[in-house]
Amino acid sequence: MFKKLNLFLVLLLGIALLQCSKNPVSTEDEIPPGSTWFAKSLVESDNKFGLRLFQEIIKEEKDKNVFISPLSVSMALGMTYNGTNGRTQEAMQEVLGLSDLTIQEVNESYKNLIKLLTQLDPKVQFQIANSIWYYQGLTPEEEFINLCKEYFYALVSGLNFSDPNAAKIINAWVDENTNGKITEIVDNPIDPMTIMFLINAIYFKGTWTYQFDKESTKDDWFILPDSSRKPCKMMEQRGLYRYFSNDDFQAVDLPYGDGSFSMTIFLPHPQRDIDSLIAKFDHESFNYWVSCLSFPSDSFDIYFPKFTLEYELKLNDALQALGMGVAFDPWLADFTKMYKNGEVWINEVKHKTFIEVNEEGTEAAAVTSVQMYCSVNPHSGFRVDRPFVFMVRENQSQTILFIGKIVEPVFE
Repeated sequence: MFKKLNLFLVLLLGIALLQCSKNPVSTEDEIPPGSTWFAKSLVESDNKFGLRLFQEIIKEEKDKNVFISPLSVSMALGMTYNGTNGRTQEAMQEVLGLSDLTIQEVNESYKNLIKLLTQLDPKVQFQIANSIWYYQGLTPEEEFINLCKEYFYALVSGLNFSDPNAAKIINAWVDENTNGKITEIVDNPIDPMTIMFLINAIYFKGTWTYQFDKESTKDDWFILPDSSRKPCKMMEQRGLYRYFSNDDFQAVDLPYGDGSFSMTIFLPHPQRDIDSLIAKFDHESFNYWVSCLSFPSDSFDIYFPKFTLEYELKLNDALQALGMGVAFDPWLADFTKMYKNGEVWINEVKHKTFIEVNEEGTEAAAVTSVQMYCSVNPHSGFRVDRPFVFMVRENQSQTILFIGKIVEPVFE
């Protein structure tokens, strides 16, 4: 169960951050000052996407610790969305839940959301950074770049991806924008078919509003899915927390700082299956559960294990299962708003996260990288690295002297 409990902490960065405030809100509550109706719609869309993505991932990662940031994934894909056209745009729009919004409204909403989340609570450190790294020989469409700069505050830089230092430069940016918690997202050397990386980085550090006393932390046991037990460090305190219980689970809200951010923990009742509970995490149910956490209950004791988790996952399968397969198809993907004349598609969406929970609070980070491929290798002009046909001919008469096919070059 130790492994399974941590599954729910996905709500920390992707869901709890967006939904929880000093009084958790439902979809009927007023939107934040300076925001718009479509900004609120984007939050709802991101949450729906995040819950569906989470449910899809646990199908692959059964009985494993899972920790993702739906906000990071949706923001990286949100930048990518600006480069889509045709069926690819429709598929991403459907998967991300953006059908009710124009691209302009989506972009404005992300801009408002970045401002809101990073300025919400002076006692909580929350950073969002975006960047685009493209092969310097092939500059993306100017409008695409300008949109990402204006609305996502993206750093845009051209690099020679064949340079051994290229991956180091990108990873140094990741390291800096996650305060050293995630140091690498791009493999070295960079795959020669890569034309672009679109990267989001998130960093969160919040101290509990009511911190745990380190002297109260004790050695204890945690029950695993197979009913065996594992030693853990169990924190303990008594406090007045927002609490909710139904037939399936108990829930408690642990606030950070001034209370604008919180960690919401869902604990299944004994003998309840955690995966069955997660399957019930639709947007409407979640909003109802959160609304039930709006008011403090009576004071009670809480016992919560300290833990650290580093997590990494390639999201290709999950995103394709949700309906985004066309964006990964070299023959069908349409990113002509990113590169007008290039055959470009998503090769990989990689996601990394880090979290540490202790007596003082929580430190967490997430990075999402969208790696774009091009059918024509940009790195060396014309790189013959796959089966080819060749001929020897005389140019004046155009006589073909020899013609051949090479599928495996051999030299002796």
